[in-house]
Amino acid sequence: MRLFHRLGISSATILGAACAGSPPPDPLAPAWQPSLLLLITIDQMRPDYYDRFERELTGGLARMWREGANFTDAHHDHAITETAPGHATLLTGRFPRGTGITRNLAGVNDPRWPVLWSNDLGAAPFRLRGTTVFDWLRARDPATRALSASAKDRSAILPVGSSKQQVYWYTNNGLFSTSTWYRDTLPDWVAAFNARRVPHRMAGREWNTLMPRSHYPERDSVPYEAFGRRIAFPHRFPADSAAAAAQFRFSPLIDELTLGFALEGVRRLDLGRGPTTDLLAVSLSATDYVGHFFGPESVEQHDQILRLDRVLGAFLDTLFTLRDPRRIAIVVSADHGGGLIPELHGHSRVKWEPAMAAARAVLRANNGDTTAVDFESGALFVETEKLGTASEAAVVDAFMKAARSIATVLRVDRFADLKSKDPARDEIARRWLNMFPDDMLPAAVVTLKPGNIFDYPIVATHGSPHRYDSHVPLILWGEAFRTGRYRRPVRTVDIAPTLARLLQLTPAEPIDGVPLLEALRRP
Repeated sequence: MRLFHRLGISSATILGAACAGSPPPDPLAPAWQPSLLLLITIDQMRPDYYDRFERELTGGLARMWREGANFTDAHHDHAITETAPGHATLLTGRFPRGTGITRNLAGVNDPRWPVLWSNDLGAAPFRLRGTTVFDWLRARDPATRALSASAKDRSAILPVGSSKQQVYWYTNNGLFSTSTWYRDTLPDWVAAFNARRVPHRMAGREWNTLMPRSHYPERDSVPYEAFGRRIAFPHRFPADSAAAAAQFRFSPLIDELTLGFALEGVRRLDLGRGPTTDLLAVSLSATDYVGHFFGPESVEQHDQILRLDRVLGAFLDTLFTLRDPRRIAIVVSADHGGGLIPELHGHSRVKWEPAMAAARAVLRANNGDTTAVDFESGALFVETEKLGTASEAAVVDAFMKAARSIATVLRVDRFADLKSKDPARDEIARRWLNMFPDDMLPAAVVTLKPGNIFDYPIVATHGSPHRYDSHVPLILWGEAFRTGRYRRPVRTVDIAPTLARLLQLTPAEPIDGVPLLEALRRP
């Protein structure tokens, strides 16, 4: 909360004191027509963090967990559990095969839409197919508005969809910005927020544990963490302000800054005051960054979850002084789960070059271009126009044979063969089939044995069809929802149709999810 103070948010506001200008409660406001729909996406949020740290949680995470309609067996039902595909499912109600967002590297980035005041990669929702809950809201009332904020471009962009709304993300030079897809200049309120230079002022300062070190049972000197460099607390920011701003996103402070930016946007844009239902989408990225660098079992991740709980609580307390909480509907979920550091559990980083070398050998022997094959996120793609005299079947067969000889591989499937599998019994096949549109199909897909990861330069990661990567929180909070624990299996694509039923919206195209009717107080 100290960062909230640096952002100009007073203790009285944070603690829930009355805020001048707050609208009086409206006793006639129907619970199923909120003035603000709030989507909180916690990047790489494993639901077991609630179980592990439940007794220590006193803030926003605790409040959502205990007061919401809490679906404890919620999953992303697609295979490449990465940030871009996950975010794209949440408010579309469609699997990646319908959204066209199949992996991070084919997500939002493109140089045609440069980022304002930054050299970061350009970004826009140009690959996203179809519409979102926000589009359905605007179809009913064109006055509906949206604000989306995140540390990541794809996380800010994809929940809103293709509408040119207020969409901002953190850049490597320490600013919140947007791309030319949305606007040509930053509005005054964003420029004023950036002028506070909060990330730059962290130069030479430290991220240390929130609680005394004795509070954390985890080991703080695990050589596999952070590639063996600077593995223990305290974690010091560089003395150079620009370098500190670049490193800022990899600490818990990025969540605090993102939530502070979102609150500033609510105030300055007058979002959620009614009579329409506006959308506020906030994606919090620190849990993902910390999980990647230090792993889910680290002191750092334990500290991150405690800090997230506190700052999310302060954010909600402040928001509820600005807007009537009885007219706010909140969804809490995640874009994916996450796996453990493989070396700590007897698992491996899988070298993939032997399988690719086998495919390229067939190409070379047949005057083909070795760039005809590309393997990414478990999927093999083949450009048939580059095969020379080789047949696609021969190239794929060579790849599959070599891949199956790798001990850490669970299965290798020709993608066309997956359609013969029973989706009810073969969860992995079903998730791969939910992954790709018909015009973007891979030739083959590889699933590693649980716990193993592809040999990417990262400490711990996600991205597989396995349940530890697909399992996420799904919580619905507000007067419209029935508090309780719901233990039946559900999918993240069920969020959008549930909101459509709640808000009496009509999706613009067929969707894959179904409404979670048991969570709604009224049909």
